[in-house]
Amino acid sequence: MEEAVNYGILSLLPVLVVFTVSIITKRTLAAMFCGVAAGSVIVALAAGNPLAIPETFYGFIYKSMSNETYQWITLIVIAFGILTALFEKSGAVMEFGRWLTRFLKTKKQALMGTFLFGLLVFMDDYLSNLTVGATMRRITDKMRIPRSQLAYVVLLMAGPVSLVIPLSSWTAAFSGVFENVGVEINGSSFTAFIHAIPLIFYAWAALALCLLQILGLIPKLGMIKRDYARAEATGDTFPAGSTPPAASPSEEPAEGTAAPWNFLIPLAVIIVVCLLADLDILVASSAGVLTALILFIAQGKITLAGSLDACFEGVIKMALPLVLFVLAWGLNAINEATGMPVFVIDAVKPLMNGHFLPVIAFLVCSAYAFFTGACWDLSIIIMPIVVPLALAVGTDPVFAGAAVFSGSLFGHVF
Repeated sequence: MEEAVNYGILSLLPVLVVFTVSIITKRTLAAMFCGVAAGSVIVALAAGNPLAIPETFYGFIYKSMSNETYQWITLIVIAFGILTALFEKSGAVMEFGRWLTRFLKTKKQALMGTFLFGLLVFMDDYLSNLTVGATMRRITDKMRIPRSQLAYVVLLMAGPVSLVIPLSSWTAAFSGVFENVGVEINGSSFTAFIHAIPLIFYAWAALALCLLQILGLIPKLGMIKRDYARAEATGDTFPAGSTPPAASPSEEPAEGTAAPWNFLIPLAVIIVVCLLADLDILVASSAGVLTALILFIAQGKITLAGSLDACFEGVIKMALPLVLFVLAWGLNAINEATGMPVFVIDAVKPLMNGHFLPVIAFLVCSAYAFFTGACWDLSIIIMPIVVPLALAVGTDPVFAGAAVFSGSLFGHVF
């Protein structure tokens, strides 16, 4: 298992199994498991020992979990998961949103406020999707802004913001992907990721498109246009034919409690500590969690027992991506053992123009992510192929990696 052997076209089978099962079932976790299982069968049979299939499978999983990059990502993702749960349980993000809505008097201001709110909730797209829409819908409903317009802004903002602001769970995942394939600048994969951020063109295009639509420079089309007309005429902000959900007063804090500090202070601590700690995002995210705990417990926003529950919930919420990471790195280990990257590079290099590689990487990742919903795990699988191929054909690996990130995000959002 340790010695890399070129299995020829058979080395493509594990990845093909992942793609096929993902597209058929729309279950990325099941697909990754099947891919690792298929790879383990191939390696064990090639070694002439079919009885070693279970041992081979667990060997690849162990190799994945003992990967230092995986361990680093795990700690950061858990920290952001805990911070997200603390924000959710304490109502800090909702309070900030309620405070923000006091200054919004027109439709355009309400949507710009949603845009700004989405920018600030950068640490995780889950938290953004959960809180921004739930907080802002009160004022957008009052101003007869259809829910489809609100959803458009919230959903289009969440992923791109988490990707281009380098203090998020996405940052940890993608800079870890760079580290795993040896893409570094000045000895740092995090620095390489920061250099890639301006090149993640879909994220910037999505943010620009959202802003231009809010400002009216891009016209409202299709469903949003129809919903606007109906909302103006009837006051109904819900899509045609939908049933409005029952109101839940407990979702939002009382008017008198709306204040920005419980949300802004932990974010400020993360940013300051990250700068002071030489861009160490693990230290910064941990400092943010500690600050949030102290603030919320001291004010009675959350009890000590409640804070422990929130920490546990935060870890559980991140369980799926962490398991996906294990399987994805296990699949990478299988690909190394079977020589799959070498086979692909040898086959593609004579046909590949370096200028087209980023475009092809973007299109392939977009299509796969669109049909399967994959994102982080897709980058882990694809990057060990794209980066060596980029080096072989004379393309900047940071640029090629940015194309992979853009494609993964594009397919994931749509």
